[in-house]
Amino acid sequence: MVQLGIIRNSIVLLLAVLLLSCIDKKQTNTEINIVSAKIDVPKFNVDSAYLYIQKQVDFGPRVPNTIEHEKCANYLARTLERFGASVIVQEAFVNRYDGVNMNMKNIIGSFNPESYKRILLCAHWDTRFLADNDTVEVTKPIMGANDGGSGVGVLLEIARQIQISPLEIGIDIIFFDVEDQGQPNGEFNKSSSDSWCLGSQYWAKNPHETNYFADYGILLDMVAGENARFTREGVSEKFASRIVDKVWQMGRKIGFSNFFVDEKTPGIIDDHLYINSIIHIPTINIVEYDNTTHNKFNKHHHKHSDNMSIIDKTTLHAVGQTVLGVLYNE
Repeated sequence: MVQLGIIRNSIVLLLAVLLLSCIDKKQTNTEINIVSAKIDVPKFNVDSAYLYIQKQVDFGPRVPNTIEHEKCANYLARTLERFGASVIVQEAFVNRYDGVNMNMKNIIGSFNPESYKRILLCAHWDTRFLADNDTVEVTKPIMGANDGGSGVGVLLEIARQIQISPLEIGIDIIFFDVEDQGQPNGEFNKSSSDSWCLGSQYWAKNPHETNYFADYGILLDMVAGENARFTREGVSEKFASRIVDKVWQMGRKIGFSNFFVDEKTPGIIDDHLYINSIIHIPTINIVEYDNTTHNKFNKHHHKHSDNMSIIDKTTLHAVGQTVLGVLYNE
């Protein structure tokens, strides 16, 4: 009887040890899962992004067929390469609405080109060849600090952060050319809405890689205006509402609900229209909407006042940090 009791007690003790071991192991696994779920999102350096905009503006207006355009193209390609991207400059001649033959340069930087899962980030880098919304020097080109420069500045800073904190997914950054050379309002010769966004139209029909596809795309346009409001733009809603949800939820989550407002507004003609309709990559547009202006854009749109004085670092930070948050949570 004594020996049987000892054996019974030993068995009970052994079972207790095994149970505690399982509990500890379960807790350890839970702790590991919690740690692994923590995502470190890089801090968007707004001063860096601002300097990238300033650098573009320092070249002068970036109108195709000009030396300023050529110099800026070289700078953008070199900078993407410096940040570790594989760079392709897609060149072609495209006809402006009035017959002018324009030397187009789409600048494409790819991170992890071997990765199947890809996200497309894009902005246009050319500037308007005339100030058709202004009342002075209407025939002269604009600086385009916000309209053109701001989106590129944000994406260059994102490229720099990707180099510092690499992602496993593939990222393609495209700076589209000849976006802003379309037919002015009020002109009816050869009237066509497709006179805009010639660089993205060309790329969508002739992608830099055979059978190229991305899970989704984000276009940035006029993303540095003071107190800018980014609404759920109509084309984005039609083709990629789930991506609008993803980006706007991130913006609100990290404290930028005053920028990313939950308001649906009419669709616009921009590069994302052709990405969606031609190559069928669901792409959204983060673009300022201002219902107090005649064209619902920034009040400096296509005016000489679109210079560095209107670039707002708070807005830049809101957009840049939100996009980084989206990327690093994939």
